[in-house]
Amino acid sequence: MADTNRGVVYQGPGKVTVEDLDYPELELAEQDGRKLEHGVILKVLATNICGSDQHMVRGRTTAPAGLTLGHEITGEVVELGRDVEFIKKGDLVSVPFNIACGRCRNCKERHTGVCENVNRARPGAAYGYVDMGGWHGGQARYAVVPYADFNLLKFPADRDTVLAKLPDLAMLSDILPTGYHGAYTAGVTTGSTVYVAGAGPVGLACATACLLLGAAVVIVGDMNTQRLEQARGFGCETIDLSRHENVPEQIEQILGVPEVDAAVDCVGFEARGHGPEGSAGEQPATVLNTLMDITRAAGGLGIPGLYVTDDPGAPEERAKAGQLGLRFGLGWAKSHYFVTGQCPVMKYNRQLMMAILYDRVSVARNVNAQAIPLDQAPEGYAEFDRGAATKYILDPHGAVGAAA
Repeated sequence: MADTNRGVVYQGPGKVTVEDLDYPELELAEQDGRKLEHGVILKVLATNICGSDQHMVRGRTTAPAGLTLGHEITGEVVELGRDVEFIKKGDLVSVPFNIACGRCRNCKERHTGVCENVNRARPGAAYGYVDMGGWHGGQARYAVVPYADFNLLKFPADRDTVLAKLPDLAMLSDILPTGYHGAYTAGVTTGSTVYVAGAGPVGLACATACLLLGAAVVIVGDMNTQRLEQARGFGCETIDLSRHENVPEQIEQILGVPEVDAAVDCVGFEARGHGPEGSAGEQPATVLNTLMDITRAAGGLGIPGLYVTDDPGAPEERAKAGQLGLRFGLGWAKSHYFVTGQCPVMKYNRQLMMAILYDRVSVARNVNAQAIPLDQAPEGYAEFDRGAATKYILDPHGAVGAAA
């Protein structure tokens, strides 16, 4: 007999609840009962609250009420579809938040964030996310993963080792690869100076990745003093943007020059103005314009921060359609290059897994990961929305708590 299922459900702006759900089946009801014989059912061991989820919960997207949330999933395989060959029951696995078929041109070219076959509306899909294909979210006791042989990253270590490192390994589904992607595509390497915009979990994961890549100096900018303190705790320089509007001047005080080699936007479309005057209101293009200002000529900008095509809660009409007031001429004049879009998690997750298993990186500590029971998800969302310097891991079966 199947176990019972519960999950986190978006009820409308500002409200999530934990509800009883149907036990998963290997089909996608939102796509006419599409069969998923290539999929598996996971017992979810860890599933995280993400800033991207928070955008939906704030009402800043067109997400429908009743959507089961969650795209950061780590679990144990408990049921196999008929066509699954290489994944086995009992395997402990990480799930990339991108859903990918492994068969289309983009997947074959490792652009798994824009798979052509898993979303009827446009390229790219994710679990429990608005306009991303109708796939059920993973903030639940059990979840379905399609194309399992392709999508799942099996942990090679023994079970005890995996469970002991579960808080770190839980970051492989999204924020560590996403932060690494932002840093890597911006050109961060040995000796680089880097500015990371945003000290939320993705920003802190990005700063962690910058240090892993060999950056000499990582400067993190934010308005949240607790999050900035978290960044300083593992070796970053910081700029309090609620006090300082002139970011180049602050960078010059740190580096001796008002520019960095590379910059990463880990904020996205809900950016606020800098300084005491600007911090109260949204200015969606603030971060991108600042990064063009402070990045050296011929430098790179990584942009893993989320931007949307429809933002019904935006402060101005153009921003509601995803149109931002960018100083693009400045970027052009400085020969900047920009890399945007979803992180293709499978480009990075295996090597980052090995860095975790062999103690080369401690991302859970750096992002202040904290496990809470699934039923406390509404409180976790509320605390995160108030700016908690914490990455909340939902723990449906007590596995993360046991590891801690």
